[in-house]
Amino acid sequence: MSNEFPLSPDEIVKKAKEIRKKIIKMNSHAGQGHTGADLSETDILASLFFRILNIQKNNLNDPNRDRLILSKGHGIGGFYCTLAEAGYIDESLLLDYLQFDSALPGHPVRQKTPCIELNTGALGHGLSVGVGLALSGKMAKRTFRTYVLTGDGELQEGSIWEAAMSAAHFKLDNLIVIVDRNTLQLADRTETIMALEPLEDKWKAFGFDIQVTDGNDVAKFIDTIERLDMHNGRPHVVIARTIKGKGVSFIEDRAAWHHKIPFGDQITQAIEELE
Repeated sequence: MSNEFPLSPDEIVKKAKEIRKKIIKMNSHAGQGHTGADLSETDILASLFFRILNIQKNNLNDPNRDRLILSKGHGIGGFYCTLAEAGYIDESLLLDYLQFDSALPGHPVRQKTPCIELNTGALGHGLSVGVGLALSGKMAKRTFRTYVLTGDGELQEGSIWEAAMSAAHFKLDNLIVIVDRNTLQLADRTETIMALEPLEDKWKAFGFDIQVTDGNDVAKFIDTIERLDMHNGRPHVVIARTIKGKGVSFIEDRAAWHHKIPFGDQITQAIEELE
């Protein structure tokens, strides 16, 4: 099984721009959403869906498919827009985002939307399930990889570190944790609310293979993932340094945009900046 696209970094950058425009339009239409988080993760998701993940839309139940868990479930808006850009869902569905009984609810629900491996939203659970999936793959001698996309504020959950300890114990080198490290969470800087640094040292102490990259630079992010040694007996963490709200000047790196949406002239300005 392989990625059905797979695009070059330059082509993925163009896809990411389209995804960001969809995010602005979708959240504005819904009147709610997590705009900052959606824009922060866009380059990561575009790289995964258009090149890295071994999945195909005509066979999403293949037991050898790669698994992706959006542990930072509030970033589902960016996930939906990526699915629409990749053709996994019809783009018209984006107009129903967050509507009553919509196929696109405010957090991932696998019973409603393709490509969702786990219902998430309560932070800190995704990595635990990811460890279980990776371990099952090892036991069944399957080749799939398990990717878990976490937020950095989410790393303040103790269950993350319990799962990390298990991942190292079971030598899950088929597990890749991606940390969307934008340094902001709901109301302020992560380092103000509950300091994470030295983050690399923490993961190292838990037995992980650590890589640090620019999560908003598609070429660098892809190169980091593709260079991982998947047979070194250690689980992997990619600390992807990003900018919350990336791509729109008045949204970038502002905590207020964690749960805020553009309106009026802001929509026009945002779309113009993304062109």
